[in-house]
Amino acid sequence: MPDSASWQDHPARSLVRVQDEPPVWSFGELRLRRYRTADHGIVLALHREGLAQVGLRPGDGVYYDHDFFRMEDIYLRNDGEFLVGELDGRIVAMGGLRRADLVPGGRARAFGGYAPGAPALDAVEMVRLRVLPAVQRRGYGAAVVRALEERAKELGYRVLRADTTELQAPALALYRNFDWTETRRETIGGIVNIYLEKPLR
Repeated sequence: MPDSASWQDHPARSLVRVQDEPPVWSFGELRLRRYRTADHGIVLALHREGLAQVGLRPGDGVYYDHDFFRMEDIYLRNDGEFLVGELDGRIVAMGGLRRADLVPGGRARAFGGYAPGAPALDAVEMVRLRVLPAVQRRGYGAAVVRALEERAKELGYRVLRADTTELQAPALALYRNFDWTETRRETIGGIVNIYLEKPLR
């Protein structure tokens, strides 16, 4: 799960864009860059570890990972982005942007729905925020959020959307620290899913 440490807790480090395309940032010793196909196994394992950390599991109606098997289609070739954070060459953080019209919401998304997006860019989802437990509370989750917000603006989106669960308190705190607003709640398989939004312009 992302760390909930405040961005201001790390005044000695700031997020610095060091390359425009493909995008690269530095945050102290952390390097953020675009996902590559060779990252797949590590990224999938980090995702699964993050969900297991809060007790989410396959079949609960909330857990899903089918998008990790279509990274290029869903993220990189369809007006989205997926970033990984490296520490000493090891992936320890990640997060993505995907068009909100690509994957259904609520319980339908656990079943692998996918559809091509409409031509107009409007809303984008910030998804898959994960930080390796051993390096949480260092501001890495906040760095990923900042970088993804920057990319969403560059891609021309009007609004950011996200959802998380009550079980994922650090993720919820991170969104709130960045001025996201809760829009609704939905109970899926006994788990409360929280939907949030943030305008970009």
